[in-house]
Amino acid sequence: MEKKSKNPLKSILTIVISLAFAGFFLWLALKGLDFKVIKASLAKANYLWVLFASVFGILAYWFRAIRWNLMLEPMGHKISNSNSLWSISFGYLMNLTIPRSGEVARATALYGVEKVPVDKSFGTIILERVVDLICMLGFLGLTLIFKYEAILAFYQNSGVNINPEKILFGVLILAAGTVLFFVFKKRLADVPFLGKIVNFIDGIFQGLTTIFKLKEKGKFIFYTLGIWICYYFAAYLVCFALPETSNFTIADGFFIIVVGTLGMIIPASGGIGAFNLAMKFGFMALFISMGKSAELGGEMGLTYSFISLPLQITIMLVMGLISIPMLAKAREKTVSHKEFNN
Repeated sequence: MEKKSKNPLKSILTIVISLAFAGFFLWLALKGLDFKVIKASLAKANYLWVLFASVFGILAYWFRAIRWNLMLEPMGHKISNSNSLWSISFGYLMNLTIPRSGEVARATALYGVEKVPVDKSFGTIILERVVDLICMLGFLGLTLIFKYEAILAFYQNSGVNINPEKILFGVLILAAGTVLFFVFKKRLADVPFLGKIVNFIDGIFQGLTTIFKLKEKGKFIFYTLGIWICYYFAAYLVCFALPETSNFTIADGFFIIVVGTLGMIIPASGGIGAFNLAMKFGFMALFISMGKSAELGGEMGLTYSFISLPLQITIMLVMGLISIPMLAKAREKTVSHKEFNN
């Protein structure tokens, strides 16, 4: 049977919506601020610090690649660190086009070079997101301890309204759905059109449970800490590029990485607009907590975002574009090896 081609209209529509999100948030970020001040700050920035930050940004890729290898081992898949690195890089590149498409692209790319089933590798990617969330909550905890005033100011300025009851209800629904899935899994697998879906979900759960089967838990913790320490320095070192933020403390760095992560969660292409707006509110909150002008804080937040975000996107583009020929070369080797064995 011929494989149905993907609907290009759907992909184009997704990209257009994502760009619309980016444009809207960027408009909100720039609204009411003097861009001349931002332009002047960008002109006098010390970009050597940005170069140092980029080293940590790239190093985080390598740590994540090695950690992914550790997560796949309990399922019987020993992959090369280079194939892991280029699959991750390709996934991040895809995220620049269609937000959140990178996870599937990454798992598919790995299957092409290592033949790891997509459902299992996708399960480990979801597990990664859970671990990343825990690490982010750790940074949030540190921020609450050392920068409580800034967190409070950010909450008041952003207009975010968190409803704990809705969050609890969502968690309960998810838990109930998980329990029901495992109770009726065998029966659902016997239904023709549901069998493949059940097997795919089961593969994802196998990937999620690999954390309990890890052979080298110490290494897993080491590389996880390494990833987030790299993220921290990639974000914090950019502050030293600007005279107005060069006196920011280590605790200020905790606050910046938390706010920046929140900005990148919003499904806008490459975080454009959403990250800028988050940094605007974040720096306003920091400046208010320091007894400084909120307006100046907003301008510095945008200036910071116009350095930090292009840095992140440049790394994604460079690593992603390199990954395309590297994965193609690895795929050729895989096919040649298979033909030789046959």
